[in-house]
Amino acid sequence: MKFRNFKTVPRMIFGRGSFDQLDEVLAEQRQTDKDFVVFAVDSVHKGKPLEGRIPALPHDMILWVDVTDEPKTTYVDALTEQVQAFADQNPVSVVGLGGGSTLDLAKAISLMLTNPGGSASYQGWDLIKNPSVHHVGIPTISGTGAEASRTTVLTGPDKKLGMNSDYTVFDQIIMDPDLVKGVPTDQWFYTGMDCYIHGIEALNGTYINEFARAFGEKSLDLCREVYLGDHPDADEKLMMASYMGGQSIAYSQVGACHALSYGLSYVMGYHHGIGNCIVMDVLDDFYPEGVREFREMMKKHNITLPKGITKGLSEDDMQKMIRVSSGLAPLWENVYGKDWQTHVTPELLRSLFNKM
Repeated sequence: MKFRNFKTVPRMIFGRGSFDQLDEVLAEQRQTDKDFVVFAVDSVHKGKPLEGRIPALPHDMILWVDVTDEPKTTYVDALTEQVQAFADQNPVSVVGLGGGSTLDLAKAISLMLTNPGGSASYQGWDLIKNPSVHHVGIPTISGTGAEASRTTVLTGPDKKLGMNSDYTVFDQIIMDPDLVKGVPTDQWFYTGMDCYIHGIEALNGTYINEFARAFGEKSLDLCREVYLGDHPDADEKLMMASYMGGQSIAYSQVGACHALSYGLSYVMGYHHGIGNCIVMDVLDDFYPEGVREFREMMKKHNITLPKGITKGLSEDDMQKMIRVSSGLAPLWENVYGKDWQTHVTPELLRSLFNKM
């Protein structure tokens, strides 16, 4: 039996105020006067106090990224071209500053600067051939686990699928709980539930092992303290839950909720966090205890999910959702085992989508 030799983030800083050490981290990468850094920053921070704290030198590049929609391969390619047109050399580092979508865009840009062709051709597992540009992840909202994972989830011309690679993993992350202050409640909930769902899917999956269980159980415990309690250190706890959730699935896998959510997002455009929540609410037969607890959390935080969203959907769109969701073999194998294809039928997927 051959075990996976997976890569984790080699360097990380955690703590309130740690964002101020970014300049020091980047100084290690700058060797000559021409060396520059690209900051990919969620445009929600433009004109806000965080903008003034970005340690950009005059010859650095700030990319204000738009994450209104889920990251698309076409957007990654356009941003990469902007960076390539900015200078006659690659940056010494790409810094992602924002939520999961922004972190995924930063990862993707760092990969595409060193790998030829469009990003859509790398959607899948271990298709990236060349090491990326050095890249740093700094979350300003917690839950996706993008800071810890080996994937960058992108919507391509015919599927929603990540570029899954050891080269995708950040070289450095900075986890500063001060940066998540003031996130709107709905967004805080939906993104945090991504983390909670990671844990539920991993711990109930066929891929589970003691490595994944150790991270997954602690991540879920922290999620419960945050979303069922009123803990004063909620920001720190959710930030660590997010990181540990990402670590848990590195050596296991997500499951039915993510598989269905990918199809839902691809066709209907829902962001990953709320998409997962819409799907989780119909998965009583898959994760009964997890769904029950998820609904408790929704009730506590007065969250109301959209209902009847697939009513009136065209047959063509329904077929697209079914095709995208059924194509995620590792996720369904984590749910059912090697014979997953006997269980994951178009009829099953249609019935679940119809409940949404």
